[in-house]
Amino acid sequence: MHSEQMIIVTANGKKSTTGRLYLYNKQSDGWQHRLGPIPVVLGQKGLGKTKEGDGKTPIGTYTLGTAFGSSSTPPVGLKTDYRTAGADDYWIDASQSPDYNSWVAYEGDPADRWSSFERLNNPLYKSAMVINYNIDPVIPGKGSAIFMHIWRAADKPTDGCIAMSESNLLQVLTAIDPDKSPKIRIAPGNQIY
Repeated sequence: MHSEQMIIVTANGKKSTTGRLYLYNKQSDGWQHRLGPIPVVLGQKGLGKTKEGDGKTPIGTYTLGTAFGSSSTPPVGLKTDYRTAGADDYWIDASQSPDYNSWVAYEGDPADRWSSFERLNNPLYKSAMVINYNIDPVIPGKGSAIFMHIWRAADKPTDGCIAMSESNLLQVLTAIDPDKSPKIRIAPGNQIY
């Protein structure tokens, strides 16, 4: 799929837990820098080929999924699809479940149904976006629940997601234009494009 918008996430090396995010739009005369560098935190084990629970942010180029958050209304200026995450919404990271690496609404006790899951009604996901890693097809154990979301702090890595300050995240989310077939590229090294 041809893309006219790229989010580039780069880090100094595969073991880095911090990096920088840039957003570019393709113009007739080349790529135009739109945002960045935005400081981000990455997986606690850096970047790499991932498997469930390894604490790495996956290297590669991916499409973007839905934006989501705890608010019933999307952030002002958001152009992408938006889904409200309520108290009964979970992302399943139990590798052997048929629900693995998907969003499921479930009203019962989630521990009765899955050995591992994430509550999407979470302060770090007040505003967030799904990165379509291991989505089509879903391969059990290859890694799940890779999002862009709000960071705990500038020095607190994630379990494999890309996180940043809330204000920077809102800038990124509202700059994403679904008409440009946006993608995200995650790679070590300082080459941004």
